[in-house]
Amino acid sequence: MEKKKKSLVGLGEKLGFMSFSASTNIVFNFKSTYYKFFLTSILLIDPIAASNMAVIGTIWDVVNDPLLAVWANNVRFRSGERVRPWLLWIAVPYGLGMVSLFTDFHVSERWDIILGLVMFFFYEIANTFRGIPYNGMGALASPDDSDRKAINAFRSLGGCLGSGIGAVAVPFIVKMFGGLKDHKVINSSDSPAIFRSALFMGALIIAGCLIHYFTTKERVKQVSENEEKIGIVDTYRMLFKCKSWVRNMFYIMSYGVSTCLLTSSITYYCAYVLNNSALATPVMAVYLVFSILFSILTPRIDTLLGRKKTMAVAAVVQIVGKIPFILNPYNMVNGFINAAAAGIGLTMTFILFNTNRNAISDIVEVQNGRRLDTMVSTGDNLASKIAEAVVDKLFLVALAAAGFSAQLADEGKLQSVATQNTINALLGWIPALVAVLMLILCLTIDTKKEYEEAVAERSAK
Repeated sequence: MEKKKKSLVGLGEKLGFMSFSASTNIVFNFKSTYYKFFLTSILLIDPIAASNMAVIGTIWDVVNDPLLAVWANNVRFRSGERVRPWLLWIAVPYGLGMVSLFTDFHVSERWDIILGLVMFFFYEIANTFRGIPYNGMGALASPDDSDRKAINAFRSLGGCLGSGIGAVAVPFIVKMFGGLKDHKVINSSDSPAIFRSALFMGALIIAGCLIHYFTTKERVKQVSENEEKIGIVDTYRMLFKCKSWVRNMFYIMSYGVSTCLLTSSITYYCAYVLNNSALATPVMAVYLVFSILFSILTPRIDTLLGRKKTMAVAAVVQIVGKIPFILNPYNMVNGFINAAAAGIGLTMTFILFNTNRNAISDIVEVQNGRRLDTMVSTGDNLASKIAEAVVDKLFLVALAAAGFSAQLADEGKLQSVATQNTINALLGWIPALVAVLMLILCLTIDTKKEYEEAVAERSAK
């Protein structure tokens, strides 16, 4: 019997990945859940103006991220590492960026928009550098696919815990810091509590970065000794040569849209459809339970079924799980079914596209003789940002078109039927259509086949 190969990545290191993912996802879910609320219901910025802020921020990312990524890809630290030291460099700026997003400067709406954009630009620069170790270290910790799947399973588990804290426990954190005292729906009086919560989130991400840095190792080195700097044109030529990278980017964007729709819609759904913000807690608790369970099961399912079939199962579960909610969104049982299906499908998708990404770094190296882990991870991070911006624009424009009014919440009145139907669609049939797109995409991604073809082509030269 063949002896099982010993893992290079121990439990302590996997827990380091998990802690970073947990802290990052707490921040992500806190931002996704409350940032639009902060703009429209606390700063009282018009939803259309708020959506335009998201568009400007996306344009900034499209210009800024590739330039930063190319520069970072050519940086070599004294330790010889390419990715891990960014955890030290970015910890404090990323924490401060999170706090700045939720700062009320008590100025006019015009200045709220201007200052909000400046803070958003600063946060996104930090977020770009945060994405380098977040997305890149899984490929560099070990060359073994089993290790990488295990790392991504622990990352997913950390992400589930982070999502749980960011979406389920945040109302309690807001209450702990003095918010939601005599009302069920967050409004302008909760500004100080939201700011204190953001301070807590900033401290948490700093701790997560430091834990990850001191518990992990960067083991995979570039086979070639070629350290010549690569320009932006050559970098993207190498990336677009890898078909799996292009397809996985769209797969990640689809995942990002689905996740952002869920985290953005839940608070609005409970507040303005069910008229009780606190109901977001049990709904997200169901999502969390199934996410944790399938963080453990997905590597085994992937080994049993294979990558393509497992990705297809993840998409189908999301589609089927949304059908009862689409038929009757006012039934809380259907809301729980929707959350459970999202917990299963999105968790499986997260683990699988990250394992695809790790393999893609290897494919690019075989094809070009150079590792581009920084560019691969930053490109995928940009895909996530674009997805988030698309959701922000869609969400806020749709609410404005439906007649959403933040003042109604302050007055304790219900939103219009059109607004409620819009929120239900953003949580139901729109993410169902995105899941159909994910199903189509996942059937075209085959990293193993492309790697083997690249090796054969290189050997033939």
